[in-house]
Amino acid sequence: MNLPKIIPIFPLSNFIIFPKTTVPLNIFETRYIDMVNDSMKTNKYIGMIQPKISKNQDNEELPTLHRIGCLGKITSFKETEDGRYLIDLKGIIRFQINKEIKTNKKYREFDVSFDNYLHDLNSEKEELKFSDLKIIFKDLRNLFEKRGFIINWKALEKQSLDETINALAIASPFSLEEKQILLEATDLNIRKTKIAEILSTYTYDQFNNNTLQ
Repeated sequence: MNLPKIIPIFPLSNFIIFPKTTVPLNIFETRYIDMVNDSMKTNKYIGMIQPKISKNQDNEELPTLHRIGCLGKITSFKETEDGRYLIDLKGIIRFQINKEIKTNKKYREFDVSFDNYLHDLNSEKEELKFSDLKIIFKDLRNLFEKRGFIINWKALEKQSLDETINALAIASPFSLEEKQILLEATDLNIRKTKIAEILSTYTYDQFNNNTLQ
């Protein structure tokens, strides 16, 4: 696979895309309309990354970004009557930012490295069993239900394990920082452990409340 050295970046707060997962995006800002247009004309790649939380975030035109994001490829494209773009973006491989590239474009571009994450491209399934994750899935299910999230668990169990864990990490009611930790976890085993650690920080009452509603 020919990976681009310089990629356009879509900084979106509290939004994570993992390799081997697909997410829908509603594009309406002019600069990101331009970004999608340019991407569609070339390799269809867009880098997704989270901005860091800042006290002056509302006043920052160019927010500071996390160093680790995920390269996505546009797999579906539709233009609405009011000029928005509805796209599906499939996660391909994580990247690390090296430096920002100065351009005259309305959106930002960065020089990136994929060297630490080439294993994201492997098609081999990780050797973890669902039986190893029963406690994690149980706690996740309880947390999701307490927060009003609806998940089709039977459908998830038909997917590969890495797809399932990554999908749950994306959909989880975790914080921005917690999702970033999961994204930066080197492999699936570490991500599984991190999910368990994050869940352990939630109070017992948050997802084991037996009070009659």
